[in-house]
Formats: sequence, structure tokens, C-alpha cells
Amino acid sequence: MSNVLDDPIAASVARDVPNATVGAIVVGGDYQGLGIVRSLGRRGIPVCVVDDQFSISRFSKYCTYFEKLRDLQSERKVVDSLLEVGARLGLSGWVLYPTREELVAAFSRFRTQLSSSFRVPTPEWNTVQWAWDKRNTYQLARNLGIPTPNTYYPENIDELAELDPLTPPFAVKPAIKEHFIYATKAKAWRANSHSELRALFQKASEIVGPGEIMIQDLIPGGGSQQFSYCAFFRNGEAVGKLIACRRRQHPFQFGKASTYVETIDLPILEEYSERLLQAIDYYGLVEIEYKLDPRDHQYKLLDFNARTWGYNSIGARAGVDLNYMLYADQVGQPITRCRGQSGVAWMRLLTDVPAVLMASLAGDVSVKSYLQSLLDCNVEAVFSRDDPLPGVVELLLVPYLAVKRGF
Repeated sequence: MSNVLDDPIAASVARDVPNATVGAIVVGGDYQGLGIVRSLGRRGIPVCVVDDQFSISRFSKYCTYFEKLRDLQSERKVVDSLLEVGARLGLSGWVLYPTREELVAAFSRFRTQLSSSFRVPTPEWNTVQWAWDKRNTYQLARNLGIPTPNTYYPENIDELAELDPLTPPFAVKPAIKEHFIYATKAKAWRANSHSELRALFQKASEIVGPGEIMIQDLIPGGGSQQFSYCAFFRNGEAVGKLIACRRRQHPFQFGKASTYVETIDLPILEEYSERLLQAIDYYGLVEIEYKLDPRDHQYKLLDFNARTWGYNSIGARAGVDLNYMLYADQVGQPITRCRGQSGVAWMRLLTDVPAVLMASLAGDVSVKSYLQSLLDCNVEAVFSRDDPLPGVVELLLVPYLAVKRGF
């Protein structure tokens, strides 16, 4: 591990930290982490970025420290490393921001140990468990009357025979995403026939083991039918919130990430999401994803993310800077209740271009509509006039990103 002050490449982005200033530690420094860094840094809040990959956030002028760790997937190692970094750099009382599910799990399970050195907004495990495991998520949603896709939990390949009367296609997906996505670089697989379902189920079971593979009714349509409720939630209510439509995603069928997002008004998702969050006494930042099923016109819950999300930088432009609201609450500053305005668009150009090419081949996007969406975009995920270096570095990293993450 090295301090950014000793790194000749990143030394130019270092900033002096006032001793009396409480800062933030952003764990995971991709464009998702960059949104948090800029949100806080533009307000004069010092930020330490911690990552196990080649991080574009380290090149932001708002990054005060950068620490490269060997492993962010082992919960015990993450916790021990953060405690060591915090002690060495004098980051006592700084606010922790996880950007990945496995980090949420680590912070939740080791919350007591981490709280001895940091402010830990991540809730206790009895709350986080409802987001971590989709089997819990869907059970909770059903109990609360929130629509979900039809989902089946076969323990072995023989039990797939019970699905023979059902008509494909199906989605083959993990109950715990992190046990699957790093091995496959995919959130789910599509099975277009029962024979393909059996083959994919067998393949998936070899990756994550029996009992964790779910078979789900595949809701027709792509990203334009996916919506998200994003909020800073506290004491049973959303202090700040916005609703977003995922206009485009990459990959096209099972998007690992949004590539073009627009804020909208959709009260039914506020009702569903707040019912769920109140039931588990949730605290912190949250994104809950839904998909509109054209067959019955219901918005069905897909994912529950107890962390920041990729397009979090849309919040400040929409008038509801959720990243900062969490920080302010953690350090005892007053917060004004607010709602994000509709019609604000966010894009990540690096992944939006291939997403559009795929959608064009499927006849879902015209050149005219795409060009108009570029003109309508308010926020780019990485490129920023006041902080240009991360965008330049990301362009140089395209080969690395393609191999390491498949974008």
C-alpha cells in the first residue's frame, strides 16, 4: 500500500487536509466512486479513495489520498486494511462509502470493529441481509405486496422438470450476485429453451453451488423498461429521493450497468420502495430497481442495492445530492428534505456507444433519437470540465477495462 503523496503518477492530485476536517473514504474508485469524490470534493471535503484496481478516481483533483489494496473481495482483509490505512493517515471519524455489494456485506458484518475508527453508515446485518440475498429480497417484497417476477429455486437439475409446463425464455441468475458476476462478468444468463435452461443451470451450479441459482420469468424488453428509486433514507422516510429510467444499458439484455439514464416522476415506485425500506428500518443510500412488465403492466422489483449506484452523479444536477446528504447527516449537519427534478439526463459515453450499436442492430434506437439524447444529456459519468484528468485516463484504459471487466 502506498500513500498518494509517494506516487509520482498521482501526486499532482493530492490536497492538504485540514486537521479538524472530517473527510470521507470511498472504497472502490471506478466512475461510481468518482461521482462520490466529486460530490464531496466540490464542497471542500477531503476524500480518500481505496481500490484494488487501476482507479480513475485517483486522478481526480478532488482526491486527497489514494490507497491501492490487494483485495477488496475478502471481508476480513478489507476491514483490516481499512483500519490500518485509517490509523496511518489519521482518518479517524471519516465516513465510509462502499461502492460494491461485497463491501456492503463486509462493512455490515464488521460494523462494530469499523465503528471504533470510522463513521459507518452501512446498516447492521439484520437489515442488509434483505438486500444481499435476492431470496430474502423477493420474500420480503411478496410479504409486503410488492410485485416481483415469478421466481423458482430448484435445488438440483432434476427439479427443473417442474418448470417444463412453463414457456421460455427464462433468466438464470444468482441469489447473491457477487458469487457469480466476477466469474462470468454477467448478472444473468438467458435460456431460450428448456434444454438450454438445463445446460445453463448446470454451468451456473458449478460456479456458485446448489441452492443459490434462481430461475426467473424473463420480463420482455430492455433497459427502457427499467426504473430505479434512489434515496437517502432515514427514520422511516426519504429525506432526499429521485426516480430514474434506465433508457439504455450495457449489455443490452441483462445490463450490468446503466449507460443512459433520465430522471422522471413515478409515484408508484416511491410507494413500493418506501414500504420496503420502512419494513426493515433502513438507513443510508439505496437504489431499488424495477422493470415494467408489458404483459400485466406491473412494475416488478428486480434488485435492492444497499449502496451507491453507477449514475449517482445525476443527483447533484437534479437538485438532490444524495452523496452529500449522507455525509452531512453523519457529521451532524442539517439537511433539507428534497426531491430530484425530472428531465435530467446522465450518460456514460464509454459504454453507451456499444449499447447503442447493439440496440441499433435490434432496431430499438434510431440515429436521430440517439443524437437528440446526446444533446439532452446534462451529466457525463467521467468527463467534466472542472476535473478533466479522469476522463483522459479512462480513454487510455479502454483495453484494460475490456479485459478486466468486459466494461
